[in-house]
Amino acid sequence: MRARAKKDIAGYYAHIAALDDCVGWVNETLKECGLQDNTILVFTSDHGDMLYSQGGRKKQQPWDESIKVPFLIRYPAVLGAGGSRLDMPFNTPDIMPTLLGLSGIDVPDTAEGEDYSGVLTGREKAGNDAALIMCPQPFGQWIRRIGGREFRGVRTRRYTYTRDLNGPWLLYDNAKDPYQMNNLCNKTKYARVQKQMEAILARKLKETNDQFLSGPEYIKKWGYVVDKNGTVPYTK
Repeated sequence: MRARAKKDIAGYYAHIAALDDCVGWVNETLKECGLQDNTILVFTSDHGDMLYSQGGRKKQQPWDESIKVPFLIRYPAVLGAGGSRLDMPFNTPDIMPTLLGLSGIDVPDTAEGEDYSGVLTGREKAGNDAALIMCPQPFGQWIRRIGGREFRGVRTRRYTYTRDLNGPWLLYDNAKDPYQMNNLCNKTKYARVQKQMEAILARKLKETNDQFLSGPEYIKKWGYVVDKNGTVPYTK
C-alpha cells in the first residue's frame, strides 16, 4: 500500500505540474493576442482526490481532500491586476451566475446558483456562510462495499458537518483539526455547534428542494440504468 500511495501521489503532482504549464501557455497566448486584460480566465476543478487520507481514494467523499477545489479567476479589466484572496464558501452552481454577472449579462431566473460578482468586485460583502456538499448515490469509485453512502452536508469557513440517511455522521472543527482526525459529531461539548450546522444544512436543502432520499429512490425516479454497484455504465 505504501509503494502504491507513493506512486499515485507522484503521478498526482506530475499532473499538477503539467496543468501549471498549460495554464501558463493559455495566459501567454492571451497576452500575445492582446486579450489578457479583457478576458475572464478561470482555473477550477469538479472534485479533489483523497489520495489515501482517511484510508480512502478518489472522490465523492465529504472530507476536505475530496470536496475542496481551487477556484482562481483572472479578469484585470474588472478585478484589477493586483490580486486578492476571498475567504467565502463557494459552490459549483455559483460559477455560471457569477461569470455572467462579471460579464454584465443578466442571470436567468432558472439558474440555481448565486451571482457573487459583486463580492469579487468589492461592491458587496462576502455573505455566503456555507457550501452544500452531497453524495446522492454512492457509485463508481466509492461504492457501498468500501463505505460509500448517501450524505448531505455543509462546509463553512470553520466547520464541516454531514449527515447520512441514519442521522448526523461527521462534525469537524477545521480550524483546530485541519486534517479532520477528530470527529466531534454527537459530542455534548459541541451540541450547540452541531445544532447550528444542522440548521444551516436544513436551510440549504430547503433552498434546493432536496428531500434527501436514498440513492435507489432517485435511480427509480429518474429511470437510470445501473450495474450491481449502483453505477451508470460508462460503455454499453
